[in-house]
Parts: sequence; structure tokens; C-alpha cells
Amino acid sequence: MLCAVGDLIEDLVVQLHDDVRRDADTAASITRRRGGSAANVAYFAAKLTGRSRFVGNVGADALGDSLVARLQRDGVQVCGERSGRTGSIVVMTGRDGERTMLTDRGDALALSAFNDEWLNEVSVLHVPLYSFAGEPIATASRAAMQAATARGIHTSIDLSSVTVLAQLGSRAVHELLESLRPTLVFCTAAEATAIELSPSDTRGTGVVVVKDGARPVTTFGPQHHSATHDVVAAQRVVDGTGAGDAFAAGMLTELSTTSHFSQADLARGVAAGNRLAREVVGRAGATLEDE
Repeated sequence: MLCAVGDLIEDLVVQLHDDVRRDADTAASITRRRGGSAANVAYFAAKLTGRSRFVGNVGADALGDSLVARLQRDGVQVCGERSGRTGSIVVMTGRDGERTMLTDRGDALALSAFNDEWLNEVSVLHVPLYSFAGEPIATASRAAMQAATARGIHTSIDLSSVTVLAQLGSRAVHELLESLRPTLVFCTAAEATAIELSPSDTRGTGVVVVKDGARPVTTFGPQHHSATHDVVAAQRVVDGTGAGDAFAAGMLTELSTTSHFSQADLARGVAAGNRLAREVVGRAGATLEDE
């Protein structure tokens, strides 16, 4: 079973029908969805395998109640804490599918501790870099990663965004990777460039998975030579929200029972991630449901 540590918030997906007009109306379709990178990964993993686990602090309010109920309905066991206010992100999507995000995470960073029992039955632990970007959740996430590694559980970190990388700084991210030594790191080409991850310097990571839109995915690591994996482009892109989370969930669930990754394993994992991500971008929000 996959476990993800991080945030569960609401996405307000705004699909623009025209260019934004200042001081005037702009036609748009607005959809409310469950959001949060960690919650998205847990959702997609549950859709693939029937169950998963999410750990985080969710606001003690009606919105938090609704989001938790939706995750549970989809097969996700929700653990952690309930306090403060549930956050929201406005995701504006242009006609070309490109996104602009206005972020208010509420009290999603308020997870104060990690209970080792939340790793029971877990085969892979996933933590977005967002979960290391503030306290107390950063300390709780470190504890989760260390406990998982001690149990022999695969661990993964998604570098999340160049904005978060800039906020933390390259040195801090390098130290994080070198100390936690995750099994896999997911990143975009821009994120890999931002902190200078390369086949000659993976900063202690087992395998680095570099995504680059519709271009081939690159994988490399100390025990794996650099390899490129062709991906199939989506025929229709409505909204890119959650595509990276879907990719991570697809690859991690495919590899979760594999102890040592071969190049064939990585190729299979990339194909699984790409397959799920293609489904997601054809809908508004990080979901596999059409409604």
C-alpha cells in the first residue's frame, strides 16, 4: 500500500474561455475539486490498487470534513490531525492548458508528529517537497522517511516546483536528499536543472526520474545508467493539474513490490505513470471522474 504525507486542500479549477480582462468580466468554467499533492497521489494510488493512506493535518472545519469524506469514499485511509483551517488553491487554466496557481494552504503545515503505526502494511512512502517547506510538518515528514527507510520501505520525494526549490535553496535540498536518501526522486527538467541533479550527481538518491512534458522521461542513478523512455502524448489536454501526482502514483504502485529496480522495471514504471497522467489531463482537476 502507498502512503503519502502532506496536504489535503480544495482546488478551485478555473478554466478560462478567453484571455483575462482587467476590470471586466472574463468567461470561465469553475469546478471545485479535492486537491493537495500528497492527497492527489494517495487518491490515484487508491484508484489503481483499491486502497492507500494519506497522512496530514486537515482543517477542523466543514470543508475539511467534506474533503476527508471524499478521500475515504475513494478508498483512502485518512490519518493525522485535524486543526485550524483548510486551505484552497485557485488553479487558473488557459486555453492552452497552461496553469497559474494562487495558493493558500491554510493550516496544512501544522502536522506535529508522525506515528510509526501509519507505516503498517505500507510498501512505499511518498512525500512532496511541499511537506519539507515549513514546520512542524517538515520534522514530521523527516521522521516518516527515516522510519520507512529503517523498515526497508521504498521512499520517494517529488521536488514539487521551482518556486519551492527557490524558497528552500539548493543547499538545503541537497542536504535533505543526502540525509534521507530516498529510493526515487520525481522532478521536471526545470527542477532538476534548478538544483543541478545529474547522472554524475544524484545527491544520494537511488533513482532520479526527470519528466519533460510530452518529451521522453529520463531516469538515472548510482546503480542505473542514464536512460530515456518515450512517452505517449495526451490527445486532449484540458488541465494539467495533478498530472505529475498521477505519474508518481502510477510509477510507484507499479514498482512498489519490486525490491531492486532493473532498467526494465523503470521502463515499466514510466509507462504506468504516463498512462495514468494521460487520463488525468483530459479532465478539470486532479481526478479520474468526469463529473
